[in-house]
Amino acid sequence: MASPTPELLFDLPNFMRVYKDGTVERFVGTEIVPASTDPTTGVRSKDAVIDQETGVSARIYIPKTTANPNNKKLPLLVYFHGGGFCFETAVSPTYHHHLNSLAAEANVVVVSVDYRRAPEHPLPAAYDDSWAAIKWAASHSKGGGPEVWLSEYVDFDRLFFAGDSAGANIAHHMGIRVGSENPDGFKLAGIALIHPYFGGEEPIGGERDNAAGKAMGDKLWLIACPTSSGPDDPLFNPGKDPNISKMGCGKVLVFVGEKDMLRDRGWYYKEELVKSGWGGVVEVMEAEGENHVFHLINPTCDNAVAMLKRLAAFMN
Repeated sequence: MASPTPELLFDLPNFMRVYKDGTVERFVGTEIVPASTDPTTGVRSKDAVIDQETGVSARIYIPKTTANPNNKKLPLLVYFHGGGFCFETAVSPTYHHHLNSLAAEANVVVVSVDYRRAPEHPLPAAYDDSWAAIKWAASHSKGGGPEVWLSEYVDFDRLFFAGDSAGANIAHHMGIRVGSENPDGFKLAGIALIHPYFGGEEPIGGERDNAAGKAMGDKLWLIACPTSSGPDDPLFNPGKDPNISKMGCGKVLVFVGEKDMLRDRGWYYKEELVKSGWGGVVEVMEAEGENHVFHLINPTCDNAVAMLKRLAAFMN
């Protein structure tokens, strides 16, 4: 007799299903591509294991200019991929192609973190893994460390964090952690949050007209962080975080899409960061007519190209 179908706990159509018995079905971000030399940009990439015990790894990208030994050392971008903390990886075609383009356009070295995903590894696993990757990268700041690309090519006084969606949430918290712990080995120059995945108990802006979308976003948060207190958890609602003023860099750039349900969370984030007393500068760039992570879906459209150039300028 066939086994009964397990009871469904969460269904994000076309993306992921989670069942009460712990089974997870993912429909996007499951394909992987090997590290390589990109024929279009000349960007080279390779993979590195950061922690043998947890399996946390990263894909490292260096732009073609590093082939010239007379070049000055380059900024380092630590990048955190999106996917609701639950799907996509650092080695999916989507992120591999995006970061090839970004490394080339900005002329930066990139460490793209392949953190453990929920629900098999609920939060704070992604935060812990991302912090471990940052410390691993910083361990190269004095010329040592296991990864020669970081030791030879990186200026650790020009370190940036960036991420999209859930990855933007991670980048924010890593910035707070830098400011709170003041670790040795690098100077965090800035963070860029692309369509950040934040929330809150009370609907704001366009969320008021999309109750189903907001409910789905809130439920996905609880799948990723089942021990959370809910949408006003400081990990999800930065306005409730007493440590927001400890942001450990001098500039923050937030990207939002006009038609993205998370648009107003990006603007709200700017307001809360300014109100907190943090002494830096925060800017928002809004893409007219665009939805969530449009730049990954249609990377050659005018708004995606403009966004890539703005992010590159932010790091230079």
